[in-house]
Amino acid sequence: MGQFVRLVGPNRAVEILGVKLVGVNADNGLKLVFTAAFIALTLLLGRGLQAVIRRLLGGRVDERRLFWARQGVRLATAVLLMLGLISIWFDDPTRLATALGLVTAGLAFALQRVVTALAGYFVILRGRVFDVGDRITMGGVRGDVIDLGFLQTTIMEMGQPPAVQEADPAMWVRGRQYSGRIVTVTNARIFDEPVYNYTKDFPYIWDEMSLPVPYAADRVRAEQILLDAAGRHTVRIEQMGEAALREMQRRYFMRPAEMKPRVFYRLTDNWLELTVRFIAEDRGIRDLKDAMSRDILAALDEAGIGIASATYDVVGLPPIEIRRGGRDGR
Repeated sequence: MGQFVRLVGPNRAVEILGVKLVGVNADNGLKLVFTAAFIALTLLLGRGLQAVIRRLLGGRVDERRLFWARQGVRLATAVLLMLGLISIWFDDPTRLATALGLVTAGLAFALQRVVTALAGYFVILRGRVFDVGDRITMGGVRGDVIDLGFLQTTIMEMGQPPAVQEADPAMWVRGRQYSGRIVTVTNARIFDEPVYNYTKDFPYIWDEMSLPVPYAADRVRAEQILLDAAGRHTVRIEQMGEAALREMQRRYFMRPAEMKPRVFYRLTDNWLELTVRFIAEDRGIRDLKDAMSRDILAALDEAGIGIASATYDVVGLPPIEIRRGGRDGR
């Protein structure tokens, strides 16, 4: 061992196999050993605590509580590492202040985006911008939050309805269902653009379905068909949504909103457009609209009401002369 590692010179510099390590002496070499051991033990402790939390809370609480417990372990581990490293390396407060000033200046200049992303992480935690499992739009990505790190948020991407099908990035799934892509978005994006949350505080959204019918059709019957279909499939959601809406009005300055299905008329050049507005849960909207569409089509067929399409009226024709040639010119 003495031939492998030696202390040489008046400063007791560390030499390994004849190679002198620049800046490493007996004092800071011991600190390096302590640092490596401390980091390893702290990381092992953090992993052990997470394993215990998964064992104790897994299956007995919802995923969000488990997520916040893991976040607490991560933050505690990071704080313990920082305090331990400071205690090992800085025994003089004046040296600590100087080092912190240099580190802060270096970070502010070279790692601006990283520092902003880390600040975004704490804003997300403190401001409750979103939780794991929430359905959000962040950084142009729509989907469910499946993980939150110090620098990045991981999102399970979902498709886009036809109304926003041309949005960037392009999407091949024509509905709000998973596309299969996992996307990471820097936490710094919360400072640059709004974050749309579909589930925070009020896990319902209002959606619409439009039906074009001819002007000559029985519009009253068509309107009732739309209302009946929406009422059958959203009555349970409507009841739950009213309680959630009252809670929103208690916590925020929010005006009352209509929870029952309603049909609106819009006149066009070719048909009368009936649009039914209804409340739906944040997930399963495509299944809901599929079931409503099937009921509506069956009821329209039974009532003898057709779906309108673009039509053209021919109001006049120029004179048409037909000539048939033959050998005799007639």
